[in-house]
Amino acid sequence: MNNTTFLEKLLDGAEVEWVALGEICDVGDGNHSSKYPKSNEMVEQGVPFIRGTNMFNGTISAQGMKFITPEKHQELRKGHLEAYDVLIANRGEIGKIAQVPKHFSGSNLNSQLAWLRADRAIISPRYLFFVLNTTFIQNSISGEGGALQQLTIKNIKLIKIPIPCPENPEKSLAIQAEIVRILDTFTELTAELTAELTARKKQYNYYRDQLLTFEEGAVETFPLHEIAHFRNGKGHEKIIDENGSCVVVNSKFISTRGAVRKYSSEQLCPLFKNDILMVMSDLPHGKALAKCFLVDQDDQYTLNQRIGAFSVKDENIISTKFLFYILDRNRQLLRFDNGADQTNLRKGEILSIKIPVPSKDEQARIVAILDKFDTLTHSISEGLPREIELRQKQYEYYRDVLLNFPKPEPQTEGVA
Repeated sequence: MNNTTFLEKLLDGAEVEWVALGEICDVGDGNHSSKYPKSNEMVEQGVPFIRGTNMFNGTISAQGMKFITPEKHQELRKGHLEAYDVLIANRGEIGKIAQVPKHFSGSNLNSQLAWLRADRAIISPRYLFFVLNTTFIQNSISGEGGALQQLTIKNIKLIKIPIPCPENPEKSLAIQAEIVRILDTFTELTAELTAELTARKKQYNYYRDQLLTFEEGAVETFPLHEIAHFRNGKGHEKIIDENGSCVVVNSKFISTRGAVRKYSSEQLCPLFKNDILMVMSDLPHGKALAKCFLVDQDDQYTLNQRIGAFSVKDENIISTKFLFYILDRNRQLLRFDNGADQTNLRKGEILSIKIPVPSKDEQARIVAILDKFDTLTHSISEGLPREIELRQKQYEYYRDVLLNFPKPEPQTEGVA
């Protein structure tokens, strides 16, 4: 797609004006008053109370959702949401964007998020969502404050975005609708692939549970400490060096299967091929507790203090790969996650779990089946995740191309 040619054809001679959000949207945020709900006021069912952790892939995820009572919802009127409102994080992950789907209309939000409600006579809510996600708008957003940055409501209102043909609202909305149509084609394809990946993961988890569950007495079991050596990591987070040669294994590294990396110039805790690494400490809803990683090279990794390492004592008894599948998100360990505070697995808790040990032939059979599912669902170089990654990059490229309208002169105020 030729950027200039396409935009020229789309605009058909129309001008583009960069307009401040405060002129085309209502902008607000969650309540900051003494009425703000305390943790003991959260309920199991009620009105969804959306936080930054619920903003996922541009929409709202129910995973880890908190709820407040309808009475508390009425007290917190600033945070009432409508379908298609656009949310922007104004603290924490500054500039993170999501759009409120229909089924979360009537929800509330916490004080670290702001909402934007488009004037639909001027701007399409979906067009607003796509524009705010563009690289050039994201790069223009900055925060105020100290250690915890903040993006104020005042500065959100000053962010300028391109509006095509503003003097002719009907034509402007038609241009916006065409851009939205094209970009939604990409996002829908990504969503379909993501749904397929989710289904595959459920299938994988089902078969893994079936394959690794044995009738009582059918196979011999051993406490983990009898079949594996254990060692703790050390505090590498204080000696991070972007030019270092050692990859520091932390919870984010393991949860992203190595996609997010930090480096160290020191190897305080050497690791070797076939060491099994486990997240021993994770924040609530971090989804990484007891998640494991199998080391693929000698002397390339080192542990931080929240990760434990295991090595099989005797491969004639249990294979490393079989033990890896047993330990990864082991249910005996997940029962210690209270979902409220940071969970820390203790050495004794981990080493006392029971490990089923079938025959070596049966271990090999189970590993072969699970390896196939793992390749399909997790591999970064093949399978669905790779396809999703490529489609996401394609979407991001065309999003920036389609919305790359002529820029205004440099501004001296605001954040955009």
